[in-house]
Amino acid sequence: MSFSKYVALGDSFTEGVGDPDPERPNGWRGWADRFAEALAADAAAAGRDFGYANLAIRGRKLPAILEEQVEPALALKPDLVSIHGGGNDVLRPKVDLDVLAASYDDAIGRLTASGAHVVMFTIADTGNSGVMKMIRGRTAIFNEWAREIAEKHGATLVDMWRMRGWTVEEVMDEDRLHLNAVGHQAIAIAVADALGLRHDLQPLPPVEVPVLTPRERRAADLAWARSHLAPWVHRRITGRSSGDGVEPKRPALEPIG
Repeated sequence: MSFSKYVALGDSFTEGVGDPDPERPNGWRGWADRFAEALAADAAAAGRDFGYANLAIRGRKLPAILEEQVEPALALKPDLVSIHGGGNDVLRPKVDLDVLAASYDDAIGRLTASGAHVVMFTIADTGNSGVMKMIRGRTAIFNEWAREIAEKHGATLVDMWRMRGWTVEEVMDEDRLHLNAVGHQAIAIAVADALGLRHDLQPLPPVEVPVLTPRERRAADLAWARSHLAPWVHRRITGRSSGDGVEPKRPALEPIG
């Protein structure tokens, strides 16, 4: 397959949070930028023009992604769309996964009916992620819906639930919620491979993980809770989002180096 117009939809995962680059819009690079760079190289080698838009905004739950991003994406007439969502939804203790899946199914149907090829994702398994184990059941149910929807509409599925070849410390940012550069590069490779695309993407060296004593681990966990967990809980209580006031970093189809 080859593509000329790629639009990325989603939340912080697709915006690129955890993979900082001050030279880029919103200050993040991320897997979608890395993957788009590979698409651009492939297009250039074939003498095709290439444009990339990224409408993802951190903190967005799936209903907001569908409401705010699908129509603008369709207006760009892409031939490739990636969409990731649901992670912020399963974090909530009260979520109707069946209703969520029905709206997701409808949106994927609209995207594929436009002629675009769609890439979807399952959510990574949280079984080895400390306090995040509590959402493992909801995540598994959501992922089954994602697999069914992808199969129904002929979408390419990148099954992150089954990607267990690394530890949290190796691929996650210090907030333990977002991928670091190593993780984002791995996802870019996974997407390219799932589509069967030619690319020169290579894994980045894993982050060196320090060996901590139990006391040091407890201190690190407390520091993480103060710096990252407490602000997240405060936003939930006050009804705010990390994406409040944030604009899409690439709202129009443009070349990427």
